[in-house]
This record gives sequence, structure tokens and C-alpha cells, in this order.
Amino acid sequence: MTGSSPRKRIAVVGAGPGGLTAAMLLAKHGYQVTVYERKANVGGRNGALRLDGFTFDIGPTFLLMNSFLRQAFHMTGRRLEDYLQLKPIDPFYRLSYADGREFFPTHDRAAMREQIERLFPGQSPGYERFMSDEATKAARLNDVIRLPYGSLAAIFRPQVLAALPYLDAHRSLWGYLGRYFRHRDLRAAFTFQAKYLGMSPWRAPATYSMLSFMEHHEGIFHPIGGLNAISEAMAKVVREEGGELRLATPVRRLRIEGRRAVGVELESGEFVPADRVVLNADFAHAMHHLVAPEHLSRWHPKRIKRKGFSCSTFMLYLGVDRTYDVPHHGIFFSGDYEKNVREVASAKSPSEDPSFYVHNPSRIDPTLAPAGQSALYILVPVPNNRSGIRWDEEGPRYREKLLTLLETRAQLTDLRKHIVVERMLTPADWASEMCVHEGATFNLAHNFGQMLCWRPHNEFEDIDDCYLVGGGTHPGSGLPTIYESGRISAMLLAARDGITIPPPPAYKLAETRAGGI
Repeated sequence: MTGSSPRKRIAVVGAGPGGLTAAMLLAKHGYQVTVYERKANVGGRNGALRLDGFTFDIGPTFLLMNSFLRQAFHMTGRRLEDYLQLKPIDPFYRLSYADGREFFPTHDRAAMREQIERLFPGQSPGYERFMSDEATKAARLNDVIRLPYGSLAAIFRPQVLAALPYLDAHRSLWGYLGRYFRHRDLRAAFTFQAKYLGMSPWRAPATYSMLSFMEHHEGIFHPIGGLNAISEAMAKVVREEGGELRLATPVRRLRIEGRRAVGVELESGEFVPADRVVLNADFAHAMHHLVAPEHLSRWHPKRIKRKGFSCSTFMLYLGVDRTYDVPHHGIFFSGDYEKNVREVASAKSPSEDPSFYVHNPSRIDPTLAPAGQSALYILVPVPNNRSGIRWDEEGPRYREKLLTLLETRAQLTDLRKHIVVERMLTPADWASEMCVHEGATFNLAHNFGQMLCWRPHNEFEDIDDCYLVGGGTHPGSGLPTIYESGRISAMLLAARDGITIPPPPAYKLAETRAGGI
């Protein structure tokens, strides 16, 4: 660290992964950090849902690019292994096609080639070319996303210019992967990852081909206790560094004088002054509810209406009184995958032939359910609330459709008979209970016009002394990039006071599934 700590007061609004990352780093560098969280537990969408002895991750269940998480702990002088037990998942997941074929992508490249040749004859050379080409692309882009983009001029930095040939933002992810995989089902196996951003592979920029590469390069992991355990570990670090977490303490709004954020007003009526505010609430929700409109220009609610947003998700969290011998992660493609994806993006009703995802973590993690029982998590991509769907009417019907699919396609035999506890979460619930604007679970869409400097800036352009973290700012949605948003905002904030938070080292492709910095 350079300079001396001014002990300035930092108010962090929201204890999601971005807010916790920023709080860890700022507390480490001597700031007086207080995190205000509306709920009684940390994590936000990366938190836990606990029902009668069962624990479910609310949102993310895939831990990939774990080198970004290791980096966040390393920057506070800690080892990730001292806070979390990570178990590798290999094969990564089961991909189930409507005709009954199944594909089990794995970290083992020889096994991948064998599976591809068996299921998609003649296509394995494309896999090898993909892994070779994407290695260079990932190395370039991983360094680019770690930079802040506070103005258009930032795009002309040397690192960005060197990476421009690899952005491929003018192509769709689906079209780009056609250069490697002719068979549509194999292409789906390397493009469905666009759903991690709530996007269609036919609309997502080909920039995001790095997601599937990073899965295959670094592997996929499960933290014992669920991905919510990451948030708990981060909160522990914040406290160890002298930071305070005020849970069950909702913020009513930011107080702004002139253009400057000067603190937060709590729902209790208390005003808490702060020298800087780090905003980790859902971005569009915050612009509608936590900031008075007269303080906004570029991101005024009227302008936000014109922005693109991700899809939403229909969720079932099921505690069942038995175990199922099905993989940890299972993705089930609809009979007409492209039609299903179009319906998720623009239909006014949920798809009648949906793709869906099943998470069965109790298979390897005994901490999530009572002995001999399982905590099952089911997710279906559905339209966000701009669709006008009445989920109070549609939700129960869609639940029944999904349970039938789970009992048949997902081989969860007699599932209905074994449910002992259940929670359904619809797009309407994401909006009302989780304060997610339009129920768009993955925030602002990730089209090129809403990336880099065209996304809300980490050092917020509408309000001074206000910094943004989370999926609504650069670099975007997904846990690894949300950790980066926290690091970038903390770095920018500290630089204002002459404090240097050292940048992470350049990304090295030598990193393996064992991790590394």
C-alpha cells in the first residue's frame, strides 16, 4: 500500500458478492467500512435459502474461473483454502438432448475427443481447434475485463487495442461457434453458457465464447455448503479486517447533496453519513428506488426503460426425503432449442417445451440436507416481467409441467411423492422479494452497446463519491466478473486518497483446475 489510510467512512449498500469483495479490500486498506444489507443473511442472489433443515443456493450454482475468487482472497493476504473447501466436479455436467442422447463434458481432453466422436462423428478436430484458438482469446480478454472503463477513451488503451481482434463483438456466439462445430447439438454444448448471462446464444456477442473455454480450462467446482458459503467466507474476512455488517437493515435511499453522495438513509429513519458510498443493490432497481430522479441524467429511469435486460428464471427449491443418483449439474435441452430460446427472449407466455436445469448437490455435499435426503434446485429460463405474464396464475400450472418433466426426462422417479419442503420463485417474486428490476435475474443485457464504457461505470458517472459493484456495472453478470467489479471499484475509490490497491497479475493460461493466482 502507498500513502496512509485516512480512515474514511465507506457505506456499502448490499452484501452481495460485489459489495463483499469491495468491503474486504477497502477494510484491508484501512477504511472504516459498514455494509448495510436488507436481508438477515449475506449474499443477495448468492445467498442461502434455508427451509426446515435443507439449504439451497438462491442463485448461482456454478463456480467457474475460480482463479478470480482466489485472487480476491489473496489480495487481503489470505488463502482461499483456509475459508472454503472446494470440490472439483468432473464430468462438469450432464447434457441431455430431447432424443435421449447424453453428453458429459469433462476436463479430460482425451475423454472429450472420444465422446465427441461417438456422439458427433468427425467433430473432435473442431474441439481441439476451439481449445487452441480460445486460449489466446481468453488470455487477452481476461486482462481487458480487469480494467475500468470510465470513458470512451479507455477503449484506446494498449491492452484493449491488442485485444480488439479477439472481441468478436460483431458476431453472434452461435454463429461464431459454427467455425468449430457443424452439429447443432454439439454447438449447443459450447454456447448454452450464454445463459449464465441471461442471454440467447443467437444474440450474445461471440466475445463470450471464453465462458465455455474457461470451464474446460480451469474446471468447475462446488464449495462445501453451497456457493452461498463464498458469501459467508467473504463476510468473515470483512469482520476480521474490522468492517461491520449491519444485517436486516434496509437502506431507504442515498442522500445526495449537489452531485455528491454523502451517506445513506435507513428505513428506520436513521441517517448515516459516509465519505463514499459503494452501491451493490440491483442497478436498475436502485435507480428507481434508492436515488431520487433529479440526481440522475444518463441513467434516469426514463432512459433505463430503453435499455435491454436479461431473461428471468422460474425456480423450484425442493427438499425431498430420498437421494437420487443423478449428476451434480444437469442441463436438459428442449426439442427445438432455438425456438425455446426465442420464446424466452420475447414471448408473452412461458415456453411449452422448455429447457431446464437440475442441481443435485446433495450427491457430494452432505451439509445441505438431512441424512438420506436431498436439496434439489431447478431453474427454467423464462421471459422477464416486461412480458406481462401473470405469474400468480401461470406459476402453479408451470410447476406441474416442470414436475412432470423432472419425473420423466430428468429421471427423478416419483418426485412428487417425496417432496417434504418446497419453495417456488417466479419472475414476479424476483422483483418483489429480491428487488430485481423487471425480474431480470441477470441484470442489464450484455449486448455490445451495454458493455465496457457503455455499461454503468464503476465510478458512477451520475453521482460523485458513488461506486457501483455487481452485475449491473462493468464487467457484468456472473460471479467471477462480479468479484472483479468489487475489486475495480475498490481500486478506483482508494486511488482518490493516494492509496494503491495493487492490480492482480496478468492472467496466465498455465493456471489449472487446482487454481493459482
